[in-house]
Amino acid sequence: MISSDLIQSHHRQRQALIYIRQSTPGQVHNHAESLRLQYALRERALEYGWPAEAIEVIDSDLGRTGRSTEGRPGFLKMVQQVSLGRVGIIFAFDVTRFARNCSDWYQLLDLCGYRSCLVGDQESLYDPATINGRLILGLKGLISELELHTIRSRLNAGLLNKARRGELALRLPIGLERDELGRVVKHPNREVQDRLKLIFSTFQRLRSVRRVTQYFHDNDLLIPRCDVWGDVVWKPSSVSAIGSTLSNPAYAGCFVYGRTRVRTGLTPGQPEGTQRLPIDQWKIRIPDCYPAYISWETYVTIQGMIHDNYNAFRERGTRGVVREGKALLQGIVYCAICGRQMRVHYGSGTHYVCHSIKDQYQAPACQRMSSEPIDRAAAAAFWEVLQPAQLDLWDKAQASIAAEQTERQRNHEQQLERLRYQAKLAQRQHERTDPDNRLVAAELEKRWEDALRQLKQAEERAASNADRLGEASVIPEELRVLWKKAGDQLPDLWRLGRLSHAQQKALLRCLIDKVVLERSPAATCQIRIVWKGGESTRDEVPVTVAGRKQLPFSQEMEKAVVRYARQGKTDDWIAREMNRLGYRSALRPFVPLSLIRTIRREHQIPMPQQRGTRTIPGYYTPRQIARRLKIPVSWIEVRILDGTIHLELDETWQLFLFPSTPGTLKEFRKLRDGKVTQLWFQGGASR
Repeated sequence: MISSDLIQSHHRQRQALIYIRQSTPGQVHNHAESLRLQYALRERALEYGWPAEAIEVIDSDLGRTGRSTEGRPGFLKMVQQVSLGRVGIIFAFDVTRFARNCSDWYQLLDLCGYRSCLVGDQESLYDPATINGRLILGLKGLISELELHTIRSRLNAGLLNKARRGELALRLPIGLERDELGRVVKHPNREVQDRLKLIFSTFQRLRSVRRVTQYFHDNDLLIPRCDVWGDVVWKPSSVSAIGSTLSNPAYAGCFVYGRTRVRTGLTPGQPEGTQRLPIDQWKIRIPDCYPAYISWETYVTIQGMIHDNYNAFRERGTRGVVREGKALLQGIVYCAICGRQMRVHYGSGTHYVCHSIKDQYQAPACQRMSSEPIDRAAAAAFWEVLQPAQLDLWDKAQASIAAEQTERQRNHEQQLERLRYQAKLAQRQHERTDPDNRLVAAELEKRWEDALRQLKQAEERAASNADRLGEASVIPEELRVLWKKAGDQLPDLWRLGRLSHAQQKALLRCLIDKVVLERSPAATCQIRIVWKGGESTRDEVPVTVAGRKQLPFSQEMEKAVVRYARQGKTDDWIAREMNRLGYRSALRPFVPLSLIRTIRREHQIPMPQQRGTRTIPGYYTPRQIARRLKIPVSWIEVRILDGTIHLELDETWQLFLFPSTPGTLKEFRKLRDGKVTQLWFQGGASR
């Protein structure tokens, strides 16, 4: 037994712990001699007089780094035993096995000194309770931390130097591979190449990762992926797979190193993890290092689209992808008071609301206003700016549709060719098998059947897609003429409701960068439209208020209504006159008949004789149409006043008269059912 002045009898009455650790699984596998030396510390504990039953080996931290205590159950167990006063000595081959972080190391020393626990390594024994032992162990811990930094700096310097030359062999995405000489080339499978090109071209057309994923699902197109061995496998598309493909700069021929950084979580509440950096903060970027599928300019444009599609108002300030909501300025409307992005609220009407300060500081909302008048003003400004361009979209649209169909058909043919090859390969493997080897023959026969089944399903889907393509390519002549005149008639298509809300928003975003709103006390909204390129225009539109009395011209309008009512004018005539003079109600941009009747009742002015019940040969009155369609007459009156139904007032009868033909009722049913958005009646006929 080896004696030492530091070891007392009370030390031997407690446990001896042997702590064993190696930093990586590779060291555990390859550096077996170092592992043997650490396990040999058990013999050292026996030599110092500890009985075999009092010696415990802690080796549960093999393959774990000593930079921190996270993920090291063995170290935590050792600290727990020492803190309970059950340990007389802890052994390690050197102090780097305990910790390579001074904060963790000194905490262990303080605990060992408080509980009178010795520390031993391959050279000697130390007592952390004494100043000399603490000094030596502290220096060893400091050198251990410095050594880790030195090793890491040396390795990183060599790695960065190789990366600056573009020679660092990073893992390549699917579609790129290294040949026998180490050069990066495109994958020889043309189906892989064409499918990747289709992903990029489809995103540039649809401008959304989710829509690209849905497009591949709808057309039964698989995408290439890598398995654990690096081989190509074909899988259904997913948002994560499409997104990772679009965001990989290797497809733009660019070698990139340092796209992320480790977020340490130094501030309270900030989680640890990896943070993606913007393109201008990448550490190393070498263009034209790989064969490219897209240009670098296209890659930057795609990343801008993806970033802009994030629906993160406060965190990113991005616009978000266009959606099918009614609000046309979704994502591009800002508050002039606080400068933050305004949200869209759907409920009792559509409103633009600024809740950013309210959500963050529990303060009142900045402003809230109806979206309809603002959308109309922005759309009018858009068409006014766009009108000189004289759009001619037919040739481009037709060429784009034809190119898309050709590309999709080629990808289907390549997919079928691959499945036919797999079926033939399975057939050859089955035919070359010895029939007496039933186990192998049965498995190969099953694979052959599976390959034939997949081929048949793919052929059926391809035939169905071909039928759909043929149907889609047949365009009616009237629609063909309409598209040829789209440069002049696109505003009419917008007004007739032929464009979806998402298409309308996409059109506005082509020219409008953002719209800044500020509500004034005079029931109006100041609009500043910022166009692409930095130019801006201003406008003022009326917005809704809580009641009629809040309108600045309320008393003036009321006096005019009372004067005309006492002169015996009909409500239809008064409403038309008020709209001609530019008045409006609290909630609508025009004066409805209900407001005229309300003012008449408030001043106790009797209603004039209702002429709407008369029968006028050759015409329908609004009340007659309302009775036939079983709808309120106010439904028709409101749409006449807001411009949905275009019709001139008959000066003789002072009524709105519609031709009494079956086509009139048919058109009204379409408007009621939402199949059309506007009606025109002129010269006794609807058009």
